[in-house]
Amino acid sequence: MIDIGRALKAAISTGKVEFGVDQTEKAVKAGKAQLVIVSRNCPSSTLTAGDLGVKVHVYEGNNMELGALCGKPFSVSALAVIDKGTSNILTL
Repeated sequence: MIDIGRALKAAISTGKVEFGVDQTEKAVKAGKAQLVIVSRNCPSSTLTAGDLGVKVHVYEGNNMELGALCGKPFSVSALAVIDKGTSNILTL
């Protein structure tokens, strides 16, 4: 079992991650997203439907907890991993 917090921090600092529902949806549509992570209370029916053609991981916490896990001072309902960097996040 990987540590999602550690994997996320590594992806954010060494790779490329888009935050927010709109940015995440754009990244998926553009075919750039390798992995999508949504909070338990993500408001986007598009991202939570699961037929995006990209792996979707539902984070057990809410958007405030996901934001804190990412080290952001705001809530994060969804994020797209564009480039995993040195993280092992794609094994989620």
